[in-house]
Amino acid sequence: MTNILLTPYDGAILGPIAKLLGVIMDAIYVFMHNIFGFENVGLSIIIFTIVIYTLMLPLTYKQQKFSKLSQAMQPELKAIQEKYKGRRDEAAQMAMNNETQMVYDKYGVSPMGSCGQMLIQMPILFALYRVFYNVPAYITAVREKFVVIADEIMAYDGFAEIMTKIQMDYKVNTGVTPDFVISETNTIDQVRNYIIDIIYKVPSIDSLVKPNADGEVYFTALDSVTEIMNSGVEAFHEFNFFMGLNISDTPVNIIKDSFSAGNYLLVAAALLIPILSYLTQVLNFKLMPTANNNNNNDQNDMMAQQMKMMNKTMPLMSLFFCFTLPVGLGLYWTVSAAYRSVQQVTINKVIQNMSLDDIIEKNKEKAKQKQEKRGVYESQMREAAAMKTRTIESKANIRNYAEVDGNATNNTPKTYKPGSMAAKANMVREYNERNSRK
Repeated sequence: MTNILLTPYDGAILGPIAKLLGVIMDAIYVFMHNIFGFENVGLSIIIFTIVIYTLMLPLTYKQQKFSKLSQAMQPELKAIQEKYKGRRDEAAQMAMNNETQMVYDKYGVSPMGSCGQMLIQMPILFALYRVFYNVPAYITAVREKFVVIADEIMAYDGFAEIMTKIQMDYKVNTGVTPDFVISETNTIDQVRNYIIDIIYKVPSIDSLVKPNADGEVYFTALDSVTEIMNSGVEAFHEFNFFMGLNISDTPVNIIKDSFSAGNYLLVAAALLIPILSYLTQVLNFKLMPTANNNNNNDQNDMMAQQMKMMNKTMPLMSLFFCFTLPVGLGLYWTVSAAYRSVQQVTINKVIQNMSLDDIIEKNKEKAKQKQEKRGVYESQMREAAAMKTRTIESKANIRNYAEVDGNATNNTPKTYKPGSMAAKANMVREYNERNSRK
């Protein structure tokens, strides 16, 4: 049943990424349990974050190196823009693009070099939301703990009504209607997944073994279930809580429930996640190198202003989102920003000692090879253009520049009707002849 959220997310793009991240999370969880005896999703998230950003370090370094080199080549790019300022013809634009590409080749960077890390980070972030929102679907050891509870619940008559009541009372979204569980067409695994999904997404599993707002206890007559639920609560607190916070719950829910219960220490802990996420993001952006605007044109200055605005708004967005997203995702944001800040300090020191002359020297041979390849390509394009011109001339029965009759001399070019096939062919011929004379 693909609608049950306990099954791994099956989106075309994020689904495979979420499954891969889930495999890594599961491996880390098992490793921590086997080596250190810890079973905690929060600690697994911290180690997972360090592993992911360590693997992304080469890409991060490449991005920061691009920023450094971009500052150095700005004067050359500006000179090229000034050289072709006001010239909008095709030949001038082609020449400007070619010279601009030669500058990029000289410094060994790509015009899209600064986009790579963000293009990778965003899908990871969205896929992680799926993993943290539904941990039992991805971490096998966590799911097995819930299977014991679900199987005990399924052994009693009337469990369907109890589960649908819990789902309605706590407004748990499982992707299916409450009457799904009593359908005779469902398999045992589907019903088990449905039960686990509800239990995991209840804000506090403790509430299932305590009287609810109406003074009712869901499992009053099910003593064995209550006993297993109580043991399940202990296990749940061990693996799914970090700093006293349920990582699958949102800070705003924790703050609301804890404030009502008078647990102000838990309120402070829930507030700490969004605040730390904001502060670490601000620190990370401050450590990132900024462009030197001394030689920038208006367009680059506008881009710098946009980047400055983004550096201010992104931490604020993380502050806002961390209140309404699972604690696990806020923990990931905080740890990732803090770890990136440590990386950034090291990268900044390396980049400060980087010799531009050495980089340019290493890129000379690569640039030469690229230019030779482009030269062959341009030569082929000119040949194709010439062939196309001859075809057009043949079809249009166009004469050469000079008329052969008595009304024109060999030095008098013929005038063609603007926009006609002959005029276009003449323009292409003139362009090819100019290039052949160079």
